[in-house]
Amino acid sequence: FFAIFAFSTCGSYSGMFRMAVECKNRTDSDLSIEVEFEYPFRLHQVYFDAPTCKGGNKERLFLVGDYSSSAEFFVTIGVFTFLYSTAALSIYVFFFEKYKENNKGPLIDLGVTGVFAFMWLVSSAAWAKGLSDVKTATDPDKVITLITACDAEENRCREVHDPVMSGLNTSVAFGFINLVLWVGNLWFVFKETGIIAPFMRAPPPQGKPAAPDTYSQQGAYEQDPYASNQGGYQPDYSQQGYNQEAEKQKALE
Repeated sequence: FFAIFAFSTCGSYSGMFRMAVECKNRTDSDLSIEVEFEYPFRLHQVYFDAPTCKGGNKERLFLVGDYSSSAEFFVTIGVFTFLYSTAALSIYVFFFEKYKENNKGPLIDLGVTGVFAFMWLVSSAAWAKGLSDVKTATDPDKVITLITACDAEENRCREVHDPVMSGLNTSVAFGFINLVLWVGNLWFVFKETGIIAPFMRAPPPQGKPAAPDTYSQQGAYEQDPYASNQGGYQPDYSQQGYNQEAEKQKALE
């Protein structure tokens, strides 16, 4: 959506400014000289007719500058960003499992995202500079200086209407917003690559405290009190033989 806002506000722009030239001879004056310009801002092809204040003759004048390169570059990046975002969103929604099968898909996505982040930086900066030049070239006070009749003191030249540049200012703002968004996207796509996974291991479990050395040494020499019972019950055979002999003697008596 931000890519759409960026290229639409720039690519659909059309502006106009108006000037007035009052000649000493009122019949030669022109109080409504309209100059229209639009994207891609090839201003050197924009012309207007201004009075010469000499017998009703007029001269054809052209604006100065060609700023189509920065404007078209900005719009192109916006269009390709919109197309790639649409394709990536379709893959995330419908083919996410295939996207995650191996590391190739996220790595390609990371590379393309990095390229778009860089392109938004370059195009936004270039278009911001281009817009500044467009404002200067379409400033009625500057354009008036091109009119020959305005050099004479007896003639009076003035601006009537300034061009509205709010749409172009918005396009530059959306350009830098897209830069912030795509730089932020780098982190989220980077996490999908799994490169950071080996560095996110859980800490090893804490073991039980080691027994003191005195305990281990003492245990080595102490006899287990239950060790004598490990072999089962051991009867006292000497006592058993004595009892049997006493029973025999009692039976004889």
